Amino acid sequence: MRTLLVTLHSKFIHNSLALPCLAAYCGKACGELLIREFTVHEPRESILAMLLAEQPDVVGFSVYLWNRRETLDLVDALGVARPGLRIVLGGPEVSFDGPELFEQHPGLTALVRGEGEAALRTLLYAWQTGHAPEAPPRTVLRQDGALVSGPDGPPLAELDVIPSPFELGLADLERGFVYYETSRGCPFRCSFCLSARDNRVRSYAMERITNDLLLLMRHRVAKVKLVDRTFNYDPGRAREIFNFILAHNRGTHFHFEIAAHLLDEPTLELLDQAPADTFQFEIGVQSTLESTLKAIDRRVNLAKLEENVRRLRERGRIHLHLDLVAGLPGDDYAGFLASIDRVVALQPHHLQIEPVKLLPGSPLRDQAADLQVRFDPNPPYTVLGTPDLSFDELQQLQDIGRLLDLTYNSGCFATLLEELTAANGSFATGMDWLAKTWRRRGLFRFPCSRQALFENVFEMIEGQYEQPMRARLVESLAYDYARCERVVTKRVPAFFQTSLAPAELQWVRDTVQARTDQVRGKGVKLQYFAAVFTTMDSAAPRTAHLFLYLTQTGAKMQVEEYRYGQEGPHTGQR
Repeated sequence: MRTLLVTLHSKFIHNSLALPCLAAYCGKACGELLIREFTVHEPRESILAMLLAEQPDVVGFSVYLWNRRETLDLVDALGVARPGLRIVLGGPEVSFDGPELFEQHPGLTALVRGEGEAALRTLLYAWQTGHAPEAPPRTVLRQDGALVSGPDGPPLAELDVIPSPFELGLADLERGFVYYETSRGCPFRCSFCLSARDNRVRSYAMERITNDLLLLMRHRVAKVKLVDRTFNYDPGRAREIFNFILAHNRGTHFHFEIAAHLLDEPTLELLDQAPADTFQFEIGVQSTLESTLKAIDRRVNLAKLEENVRRLRERGRIHLHLDLVAGLPGDDYAGFLASIDRVVALQPHHLQIEPVKLLPGSPLRDQAADLQVRFDPNPPYTVLGTPDLSFDELQQLQDIGRLLDLTYNSGCFATLLEELTAANGSFATGMDWLAKTWRRRGLFRFPCSRQALFENVFEMIEGQYEQPMRARLVESLAYDYARCERVVTKRVPAFFQTSLAPAELQWVRDTVQARTDQVRGKGVKLQYFAAVFTTMDSAAPRTAHLFLYLTQTGAKMQVEEYRYGQEGPHTGQR
């Protein structure tokens, strides 16, 4: 019996962890198992043809928010093209579906609810050995025209019974990006998360974890993203894994989802030793309103979270990605802007704003009617309105999130955002103005290059602010542009002042010549741009700035800044 285990990713770089775990647990006793991964962007007809060309007896799909619609379309097409083909669905996106899923998709044979290893192996083994199985625990099975539901069974008590898919060679390590888990479950009960249904945490044995990690590091996988809901639920266990990585790493970057308030002093001291750009922490703040956190049953010590994030940021060893969720119960527009300001004050490297998604099976979805929370009935089930936030306000918060990605998270607008904060009284108020103006100009409709982004912001500043604030904002914008983009002499944006005095021009020539002599013969290409700024240095009413752009094959462009009358390259800090 040949079984294809299939999923559709949102991006090609992604790869599946679920399918290799399923294949490893099912093993050879279930017949031939093949893993096939596609993306939602590939034509359905092409995927259909490739699947059927392999003459499968069973096709099992792993279904998520981003691929539900495309997967169900494939189920329908497969059922028509190959009558009698057994089709199995599993994954978080279908685990809470009922009989209507079978009614709507007559080609569907079985549904696996929740953790799938044990249920799928029972099902495939029965088909492989020629038995007509009763529905195993956690499954619904179409049999003789009727639906048979298995009982609710517990998940695996010991995760180590799942053979390592990495040791078996079932996981694709060649895309530069690998998902990995050291545990399942979460100790918290946040009502918007499926983990709220079961707050038991199960861990693989440390020997299993270290063997897998060593394999990934020796293979020099570029990035490993751990999918543990709360990696540091046990501080001692987390330290042991951190220690192992630090002792054996060969350049792999590791991404963890952690609870910052659970970081203890020994862990913080250990993290102080981590080489820069080795660890990235994703920290779900979600909201800074205590009433909202209580409403979603999210128990967190905000003061401790902030204290630990500040310490990590001061040490500069860990890349910090913080999340806020819009549309949670009790959170209004002003409160959410206050949350943005409070989180930005922690200076994360990345701030993400997402509307809450009312996932099937989550407590918040069950409470939606009582809480008067309206949401899209189709994936990804995004909140569309609450008693405290209108649809327009939620859209505005999403707009702010999109502009955060383009500005704050890009790292290219630090000086402008500092001035925009001063001009508007707070960071969030400045972003609110930017997002509203962006929306009014219809700019969210189309992709925007970085140069176009700067030029659009310039036009918005020109149309809104009076002097002297306008000059400070425009020069901040120009300064940020020159620090992150090579300014081409023949296409200088309008927000630069380029009229240099004779002495300044001579200084530019001398500085460029001296630096050219230093890099000659080193395979470095040097280009330059000079401009005049009148607000960048409080001690000087006018300063010429020289930006040197050094490029080298296989390396990121380096930007050096020099200021007239000052020796050596400048750091760029105001």
